[in-house]
Amino acid sequence: MTHAVLPTLPLLDENSVLPAAAEQLATTKKAMGFVPNMYGYMANLPAVFSTYNAGYAAFRSEAGFSSVEQEVVFLAISRANGCDYCTAAHSMVADKMSGVPADVLQSLRSGTPISDPRLDALARFAFGMTETRGKVDPSLMDDFLSAGFTQEHVLAVVLAISVKTLSNYTNHLAETPLDAAFSDYAV
Repeated sequence: MTHAVLPTLPLLDENSVLPAAAEQLATTKKAMGFVPNMYGYMANLPAVFSTYNAGYAAFRSEAGFSSVEQEVVFLAISRANGCDYCTAAHSMVADKMSGVPADVLQSLRSGTPISDPRLDALARFAFGMTETRGKVDPSLMDDFLSAGFTQEHVLAVVLAISVKTLSNYTNHLAETPLDAAFSDYAV
């Protein structure tokens, strides 16, 4: 690991934050039982934290992907961005909450092909979109659409990339320490 670019950015919690973020962190703690470290850094600028939360919730509820497909997208993007924190966190969610099969999770974490062709097309598309900053190879787009996804799903991947950009970049800059809840999935 390198040294954090933002070494003095405080890790906030629901008791030590700006009022604009306190409610969001308290809600997170109530729902999850703890405040993930990433959120504690994002809360330093409540606009980043609220934008992340709104985009994340919209992706979860409106993107048209199953819970397994959602984790495929988030893990492919986090791997493309090299975010070990989000890879660990979404691996835990994929395994414990979203029902992602173990072989699919292993493939996502290692960047190897997924045995399910539809999920493989999704992962390759999300990874490719992230790597190329939206200038995806036409063959990836064709594979994605041929796998049964729609043009609206393309925009849903863009939404996921925007959400993961907020979280992945925050984690890179702050060198967010991995929470105990995600430690079994450390990269």
